[in-house]
Amino acid sequence: MAASELKKIQIQREDTTFDAYVVGKDDAPGIVVIQEWWGVDFEIKNHALKISQLQPGYKALIPDLYRGKVGLDAAEAKHLMDGLDWPGAVKDIQASVNWLKANGSHKVGVTGYCMGGALTIASSVLVSGIDAGVAFYGVPPPQLADPSEAKVPIQAHFGELDSVVGFSDIKAAKALEEKLKASGKPFEVHVYPGISHAFMNTSPEGVERRKVLGMTDDSEAAADLAWSRFQSWMNRYLSD
Repeated sequence: MAASELKKIQIQREDTTFDAYVVGKDDAPGIVVIQEWWGVDFEIKNHALKISQLQPGYKALIPDLYRGKVGLDAAEAKHLMDGLDWPGAVKDIQASVNWLKANGSHKVGVTGYCMGGALTIASSVLVSGIDAGVAFYGVPPPQLADPSEAKVPIQAHFGELDSVVGFSDIKAAKALEEKLKASGKPFEVHVYPGISHAFMNTSPEGVERRKVLGMTDDSEAAADLAWSRFQSWMNRYLSD
């Protein structure tokens, strides 16, 4: 399946409209796929395509939180993430969930990576109409959302050697685990030994970009395991 199979749509929220990309069977359970700090680039599209192909079939939707901007290097990506209106991004995710529910998906999950992982956790607290979340290496700032108030089952994935302090390092993962325990909702927190940040990015371009940023671990086995855990979790909570 090629990225060209992602269909560009427009979603309305309040007085604004934003682009989103959707792929998968019309009547399948929906999954909102939230970008990393790079924006809607090749890697997040790869993830959405893969999700749409997982059995028994999902409809994946990527909201464009940066409104068309993409960071080509870490400095640009950081600038874009620093400029993000986080409460506005949560509203985009809510509008994306609403769109999926209005277009054939009886149940809807949320997933995301890095910045998108943090927004997935925030969505479990702030977004109505979702049934489950899977977050990859990201925890929201406390002023945005408190994970102990999660309203849906959450699965979270972290690399043991992740060096993004307070956001996705091992300490952040352990703190998140305690918060999710307090929520009383089903949860899993998985930590992958010997693995650093962004380990789901296993495309040749993604691997190269990780190397440039100093992440030289071979993360393919960890990514495969995480995908199988992702699939089990979403199958459990999104099947009709």
